[in-house]
Amino acid sequence: MLLLLQVKGRVTAQALAEEFEISIRTVYRDIDQLSAAGIPVYADRGPGGGFALLDGYRTRLTGITRAEAETLSIAGLSGAASDLGLMDQLRAAQLKLIAAVPDAAQDASRIGSRLHIDAVGWYRRPAPTPLLPVLASAVWEQKRITMHYESWQNSGHRTRDPLGLVLKAGDWYVLARVRRQMRIYKVASITHLTVLDETFEHPASFDLRAEWSAAVAAFEKGLLTGVATLRLSPEGVARLHRLGAAAEEQALFGPIAKDGWQDVTLPVEGFDYAVEQLLSLAGHVQVLEPLELRERLRTLAQRVATLNAA
Repeated sequence: MLLLLQVKGRVTAQALAEEFEISIRTVYRDIDQLSAAGIPVYADRGPGGGFALLDGYRTRLTGITRAEAETLSIAGLSGAASDLGLMDQLRAAQLKLIAAVPDAAQDASRIGSRLHIDAVGWYRRPAPTPLLPVLASAVWEQKRITMHYESWQNSGHRTRDPLGLVLKAGDWYVLARVRRQMRIYKVASITHLTVLDETFEHPASFDLRAEWSAAVAAFEKGLLTGVATLRLSPEGVARLHRLGAAAEEQALFGPIAKDGWQDVTLPVEGFDYAVEQLLSLAGHVQVLEPLELRERLRTLAQRVATLNAA
């Protein structure tokens, strides 16, 4: 509770009760115990009130257990810290934390030395992002940016307020605001970047995790513009994830026939892309509807066979 007051400044009794899952009466009792122990905590009553510490009071970093110190050795995710240009700061912070627990110094890096997180998918290499440290600095300092962005839809210069960074499957993305709308940009596609002297106000209600999750869900749903009925073998059902998680989640399965094959109705992307996805199911898929998709799959398969004829 003391550390929370130190970090947040002023916290209401209701917020403390919810944070620690205790009653408000227990909150008041704990505050009394802090005060009795010599901690300069006081209460402001009325709207906007709550508990706070006297200005200038800081508690030393104490009470860290060995397990906590070990966990902190991986908290920074060294790969991401290196991409962001924060590796030196991460190492310095880890040394200071270890120094706070001298009895655990020898074992404090045990977990970090036995756990490696590789965020890049198989058969891929991370895209180069030389502008990421500069962009990250703009995010931390709430500085407006001007960038040239290469996009298959509309390349050009854009002025944005960068609100947060996301590392997804080895690729970095920045969530940026233009007026009141949120946009997502792949950092590797930014060819030029200028950090302006202008600052912006970071929205108090902005939740990076929630914004990203909602954007990903909307993006996946927006790609699924058609519906197809397929007949799949058991192996085809096992490979269904190749059509994408959103399509797999919305799949409607019919009864399994005596030969083990099964009808499945599910959303698919545009036909041009859907036929390439279906071809990855090899001899384990038959398109029942629509007939246009079936014809395109047959045409593509014949072309592949012709190109690879003896």
